[in-house]
Amino acid sequence: MTTDHPFLSETDADGTAWVTLNRPDVHNAFDDALIARLTAELHLLNDDHSVRAVVLGAAGRSFSAGADLNWMKRMAGYTHAENMEDARALAGLMHALNHLNKPTIAMVQGAAYGGGVGLVACCDIAIAADRATFCLSEVKLGLIPAVISPFVVAAMGQRAARRYFLTAERFDAAEALRLGLVHRVVDEGHLRATVDETLATLQANGPRAMAAAKDLIFAVADRPADDAVLEDTARRIADRRASDEGREGVGAFLEKRKPDWMVG
Repeated sequence: MTTDHPFLSETDADGTAWVTLNRPDVHNAFDDALIARLTAELHLLNDDHSVRAVVLGAAGRSFSAGADLNWMKRMAGYTHAENMEDARALAGLMHALNHLNKPTIAMVQGAAYGGGVGLVACCDIAIAADRATFCLSEVKLGLIPAVISPFVVAAMGQRAARRYFLTAERFDAAEALRLGLVHRVVDEGHLRATVDETLATLQANGPRAMAAAKDLIFAVADRPADDAVLEDTARRIADRRASDEGREGVGAFLEKRKPDWMVG
């Protein structure tokens, strides 16, 4: 069994943290222990200034089957209060991943079911192998994809969610691409190389600017362009222009040199 190390985390010389779900014997399903440990790891990576990007992948044939069966058996005997505590923990994991202050990439090599779809939706960029499959299977068990729903609906839209939340149909990587749940679909043999190409693109960008751009999206999404939003966006760009990173980036462009975050 691999449960002593339910995920692996290693940061390379370029500042990419490779977080790999490591329970292939149970299709990388998660339980309360994995949720707690992975959430704690994401908080550490969020606060680590040497980390430039995070790649979430998985060992074995499946990306993640969602909830672990043994965990679900234990849940059956929980009180309402215990179920609330459990659900809040899963919501905390999704929130930590969704709001990480650096770029995140989901490297989806296989099946993503239930909460596994939530993990994909919470990453900024999702790259899937052509053999990957997806399913929001909760209603088959008399449940609902509750805590992952804000992130999944944001990724694939309300109309698609109204179909797949209710039917629990399995869909392939091509459909996930059409829906916007993933951004690229590649041959399984080119998955790692495609992720590496995306990381190289991200390395060219200002680290703090990417964090600010991500926060900007959350600030303006689904809001009207009223005076408050316009004032907020004006403040944000003024702050970036005055920042050390902003000055360095513009200076490097005008001087036709690489900015300092690309040197070394």
